Amino acid sequence: MKKYLMACAIVIGFILTGCSAGYVATRPADVVYTRPVSPGPDYVWIGGEWEYGGGTYHWREGSWQHPKEGRTWKSGYWENGNKGYRWHSGSWQK
Repeated sequence: MKKYLMACAIVIGFILTGCSAGYVATRPADVVYTRPVSPGPDYVWIGGEWEYGGGTYHWREGSWQHPKEGRTWKSGYWENGNKGYRWHSGSWQK
């Protein structure tokens, strides 16, 4: 019975926090910073990303990375929907 109640509590917690997870009423302001010098000619700049945690978004600085074979970097973007603003992270695309 204890396991069942614990499982129910966990599911209810996910439902209550997951319904609006990642959505905020106001989009954070754009971050302006200076891009560091490339460490070499084979590097690609991956712009900073927003990370969601604790009910708000936090900025994570960009970095230089080696490109993945046959892929290009697609930057993240903000989506404005019925629930508010939500960040979609960048990723490597074929």
